[in-house]
Amino acid sequence: MLDAQRGSTNDEAAQRASWEVLKKKINGPVNKVNTSNIKDVIIELFSANLIRGRGLYCRALMRAQSLSTSFTPVYAALTAVINTKLPIVGELLVTRLVMQFRRAFNRDDKDLCISSVMFLAHLTNQRIAHEVLAFQVVSLLLETPTDDSVEVAVAFMREVGALLAEIAPRVLNAVFDTFRSILHEADIDKRVQYMIEVLFQIRRDGFKDSPPIRSGLDLVEEDEQIVHEVALDDDDLDALDELNVFKPDDAYEENERKYASISREILGGDSDSDEADAGAEPDSEPGSASESDSGTESDADSGAEDSSAREPGSVGQKPGVQKIHDLTETEKVNLRRTIYLTIMSSLSFDEAAHKLLKIEIRPGEEQELCNMVIESCSQERTYKAFFGLIGERLCKLNRTWGHGFELAFTSCYESIHRYETNHLRNIAHFFAHLLITGALHVSALQVVVLTEEATTSSSRIFLKILLQDMAEELGMKALNDRLKSTEYKVAEAVKGMFPSNDARAMRFAINYYTSIGLGAVTEEMREQLKELPLLKAGDDSDSDSSSDSSSRSSSGSYSSSSSGSYSGSDSDSSGSSSSYSSSSSADAAEHGVRSMDKLSLRDGTSMRDRRPERERGADSRSRSPQRRRRSPAYSRSPSPRAGYGRSRGQDEHRSARPRYDRDRSREVSRSERSDRYGRDKSQRDRSYFRSRSPSRYSSRPNYHRR
Repeated sequence: MLDAQRGSTNDEAAQRASWEVLKKKINGPVNKVNTSNIKDVIIELFSANLIRGRGLYCRALMRAQSLSTSFTPVYAALTAVINTKLPIVGELLVTRLVMQFRRAFNRDDKDLCISSVMFLAHLTNQRIAHEVLAFQVVSLLLETPTDDSVEVAVAFMREVGALLAEIAPRVLNAVFDTFRSILHEADIDKRVQYMIEVLFQIRRDGFKDSPPIRSGLDLVEEDEQIVHEVALDDDDLDALDELNVFKPDDAYEENERKYASISREILGGDSDSDEADAGAEPDSEPGSASESDSGTESDADSGAEDSSAREPGSVGQKPGVQKIHDLTETEKVNLRRTIYLTIMSSLSFDEAAHKLLKIEIRPGEEQELCNMVIESCSQERTYKAFFGLIGERLCKLNRTWGHGFELAFTSCYESIHRYETNHLRNIAHFFAHLLITGALHVSALQVVVLTEEATTSSSRIFLKILLQDMAEELGMKALNDRLKSTEYKVAEAVKGMFPSNDARAMRFAINYYTSIGLGAVTEEMREQLKELPLLKAGDDSDSDSSSDSSSRSSSGSYSSSSSGSYSGSDSDSSGSSSSYSSSSSADAAEHGVRSMDKLSLRDGTSMRDRRPERERGADSRSRSPQRRRRSPAYSRSPSPRAGYGRSRGQDEHRSARPRYDRDRSREVSRSERSDRYGRDKSQRDRSYFRSRSPSRYSSRPNYHRR
């Protein structure tokens, strides 16, 4: 008794394990089928027990079609081939689609209605469903026309209209007469009216853009087609939902042997290349199934060996068989698709995280999960906290995911210039959420180097959004404490964000943080910037201060000497000139410029010796000449009190200077002349305006007319 129960328990466990394997063998090919590989997918599906798993096949196909309606012709062609060998599969699919359409129509679910009628339209084109079902569907939709029902009917007729025009043109004319009456009489939206007009134009063009069967998908001959007459108003339809779940089979071994023979018969009629590709699969499948029913321990091992023998490049491969290396990354694409569909079909982040963890991810593919979560987040129009909560949950569940998101942050930041602004903003909000909640350590910021050369406009926008989010959630004080933590790992990570040894980089960082409203984090950098040794700037400032002080001292000596010579009424003009020349020569020597009195002319005489003798020794009071016109070469030449106390000899002395300057080897610059004569522009302006004071002209007669 106990042995019998133990044997039955083992049989049920083996059947359940075989059921899980069957589910994977059906879902995998359905998810990867396309126009180019449809023949290979058909062989893979026939190697699985589709009679037992027909419920799994229909459910997987309907789910994939509702998520990607553009592949509907491919799914219909795949079902058409299977329907020729296993008609019960095609009939079950049509039945479930009819029941799904009726439920969606009663619930006013327009999206589900459109996907259902599109699948039914292509099944009609492949001659799996009867055309009467198409007329019933369009009649139900146009019986009480509304905007949504007319829109669904238009979408249905665009797909199936070409076939109906061939096999039942009179009925098609009646359908378009109904559309015409709705267009002219019914109260529908302008957009729907335009859709009806476009449908009429497509019919006039002969449905040339919507053929019944796309190119490359005409895989079934007309004499092999099996049409199922399923009515829309049939109340006896049964979806057989019990086929979607596991149920022990008392005649499991016998049924597996029967399907093995059917599978060999189906695949034996294919081409030689197809036999070579799938020859081992029918033989291994019944063998593994029978061994699993026996309940022995060698069942799992033999099944693993068979599956490994079918994998390209595996150890247990037969000699002489060429190894196949898949460079198209099909498995990676399928994994990314599965992750994306899992995320988008989840109602909450808890459900999404739970489903993602249940996905079988091989070692080394963990990074794909992190990248797909970020990629899904970036594709949204606006940031949704749903994705941030998924990332937070994954990081806190296992450190492996946290490390994966750190690598993803580095990769995203290095290639941030490739993203659009909207995608960039979503990614920044996502990583800000991880940093705020502590799911991602601050050490992930070590890739950031905040200098003008190491950043771009995209990276600066990314950092701005990231840091502003953190400041808004944490507060400025908490953000500053987290970034300026004394922990060694944190200090090393944020070294690039807060430069400390380059004044130019520090100024750039301070200006950047201040411009985005985070000036509080720059206080330490400002103190460090003040303490940096600015050697070059210090030397320049010392030289400037010394020149300014010497200029001030020279101007002071000049003003005192000139005022002294002017105040004496009987002073000799030569003495006044001597006192001025001595002071100016001393100032000029201090600045490295030779004195004008010591410079010789062409004939070897000095400037002072060229004056007339009567003026060199004569005691005369300098007269007040008219205001002189300054020559261009000596417009800044010094003169005591601008016109007072100057003799005629000094005028000749001044007139002789241009000839000397024309013979000099170099041109005297403006700054050198200012240093030579010991006064700056402000003093010259004061002397000029002092000479133009009204007191000078008070003795002139008044020439105004009375």
